[in-house]
Amino acid sequence: MDINALLISAGINIVLCVVLFSFYSVLRKQPSNVNVYFGRRLASQHSRRVDLCLERFVPSPSWILKAWETSEEEILAIGGLDAVVFVRMLVFSIRVFSIAAVICLALVLPINYHGRDRTHKHIPFESLEVFTIENVKEGSTWLWAHCLALYIITFSACTLLYIEYKSITNLRLLNIVGSPPNPSHFTILVRSVPWSSEESYCETVKKFFSHYHSSAYLSHQMIYKSGKVQKLKDDAEHVCKVLKNASLEKTCKPSFRHCCSGASTNSFKKISNEMDSVNGGTDNTDMNLETTKKECAAAFVFFKSRYAALMAAKVLQTPNPMLWVTDLAPEPHDIYWSNICVPYRQLWIRKIATLVASIAFVFVFLIPVTFVQGLTQLDKLQKMFPFLRGLFKEKIVNQVVTGYLPSVILVLFLCAVPPMMMLFSSVEGSISRSARKKSACCKFLYFTIWNVFFVNVFTGSVISQLSVFTSVTDLPAQLAKAVPSQATFFTTYVLSSGWASLACEVMQIFPLLCNIFQRFILRLKEDALDSSISFPYHTEVPRVLLFGFLGFTCSILAPLMLPFLLFYFFLAYLVYRNQIINVYITKYDSGGQFWPIAHNTTVFSLIFSQLIAMGVFGLKRSTVASGFTIPLLIGTLLFHQYCRQRFLPIFKSNSAQIVIDMDMRDEHSGRMEEIYEHLPLAYSQPSLMEDASSQPQCDKRHEDMDRGQSSSEDMEKGKELFKKDRPRPVQRSVSLNSDKSVLGLNL
Repeated sequence: MDINALLISAGINIVLCVVLFSFYSVLRKQPSNVNVYFGRRLASQHSRRVDLCLERFVPSPSWILKAWETSEEEILAIGGLDAVVFVRMLVFSIRVFSIAAVICLALVLPINYHGRDRTHKHIPFESLEVFTIENVKEGSTWLWAHCLALYIITFSACTLLYIEYKSITNLRLLNIVGSPPNPSHFTILVRSVPWSSEESYCETVKKFFSHYHSSAYLSHQMIYKSGKVQKLKDDAEHVCKVLKNASLEKTCKPSFRHCCSGASTNSFKKISNEMDSVNGGTDNTDMNLETTKKECAAAFVFFKSRYAALMAAKVLQTPNPMLWVTDLAPEPHDIYWSNICVPYRQLWIRKIATLVASIAFVFVFLIPVTFVQGLTQLDKLQKMFPFLRGLFKEKIVNQVVTGYLPSVILVLFLCAVPPMMMLFSSVEGSISRSARKKSACCKFLYFTIWNVFFVNVFTGSVISQLSVFTSVTDLPAQLAKAVPSQATFFTTYVLSSGWASLACEVMQIFPLLCNIFQRFILRLKEDALDSSISFPYHTEVPRVLLFGFLGFTCSILAPLMLPFLLFYFFLAYLVYRNQIINVYITKYDSGGQFWPIAHNTTVFSLIFSQLIAMGVFGLKRSTVASGFTIPLLIGTLLFHQYCRQRFLPIFKSNSAQIVIDMDMRDEHSGRMEEIYEHLPLAYSQPSLMEDASSQPQCDKRHEDMDRGQSSSEDMEKGKELFKKDRPRPVQRSVSLNSDKSVLGLNL
């Protein structure tokens, strides 16, 4: 690929971005698109009024200025700690790759360009390989510059990583301390409750915790089997039970005539209600048996203090670790109710099944990746298949096919990956929505790094050499040869997958089309249009980390990528801040759990770039540069181990010191009784709230609480106590950049 092909690809993406951003600046001003581009503001203000510009049909950069001026305190209050962590990822990338771009463009790129004694063409007609480390001749003494650049990039990345890890850890602690009382701090989830033929699960749980946690146990709430299938099954069983006890002459015939007469009956429940009214209602014993039958071997257990709940969640309850399995309960809005009743003994089978399915999906994805690599190396394929020469005679067609089309095809195929990974994470058995999204994020990250980088490198090397690797021992050497040659493809991938994806992200193409279809074709009212979209961390975090991986790996090998990559991070910083402010609704918050993933991926990128550089230095017969890379590799590993010991435990569990101080603070203020009173209300099972036959007053209170329309003083206190509709930001008096100690913990 030559510079012309790269410039054509860049030109196409620039034109596409300018057009889409211009359309967005106009479409966002139209009243009919308010629910698409201002969904978060509509949800928070409960109003469809937004500030609309007078010049509605003229593109303007006002949204860019608003995104730039919004402070991180406002981002925290709007999107929670996860949004701040995501923005910090972009800020870290901008800082580290600014340093890398300055060093590599000023020092490494000229050495690569003049690495061999050759006659250079005009820059537009130069091959991109001339700007890579491949152009440096073997035994060159100038390879020390590449080693020095690698040292500077690694030290800068590690320093910035430490600063960000320390700051985000402090933010997490401040968020816990400064938040209103959280029901999840007093609650644990108990699974794999042992079955007993003599008593129900409810009685078993009460007896166990009353005996072994008598001083701290408050109450518990059983989890029941739910869902549409379970509801139909329960209704059918109830009808059969009533039919068995009822008289056929008095109840069955009138009911069936009533059904056949055309009356609207959408379930078996109406029949059962009629029969219950004739028979005088269902016996209490039958109701108890029915409730016992619907119970799962799981329950929420409430404790009198945060410290007691923390200890109960972390301690092994019985000598058999497969019974009485305890975990800290997720926040009420974070619970993934579909997986709560999954038997604990099935989880390992589900994890193995999803692992096998993920591996199979990776192998299936080899087909489009190989096809993409074939397009990038048409000259090699034309030697194998001469009939292709006639198809690409025009030079402009050849440049478009090799410079733009491959990355676009790969991006289109990658669109099918996130839904599959989310499905795998759901089947895996995650008990919270944030854990499911975090699991999907890790799967998508592994998938993209493997398929976008490693598979492209290996398949490109195979096509280039028209042969396969002879043995496993040849893989490191082949990888060191293949990565520099494939760096040009990754540059075009940054253009297509990076710039274009940001333009599509800000346009919200799919919600926009759905809005047009619902509004102008289905003629739905404005109130019927749904605009509740949560931030897709499971797709955007892997994309940002993948670009960081490509940047670190190719920084000294192909420095020409860095300006395009840096522009992507700048643009992403503005686009995602705009989306967090206006579009995405924060329904739950994981407390910054995505940062350890970002830290680990960045360290892996640094180590991999050092290994590749060491291999390239060896192939170039520069023993000095190769030897000096070894201490850098060891230092990076030691830095990673220190961060794991210093910061990672804070993301896995709350500290006893913090929760005890919070308990003492609430006891002195007299709020504990209010917290105890409203704990069961926070974990009401949504599917049971619609059942009018089971505690109708309690269900009505829960429905009111979900809508924010409580009519009683009790619900008003609960709403103030547990603010579940939005993340709990730190207090305004706390500075995001503060490195002060939290409860005596000097970070």
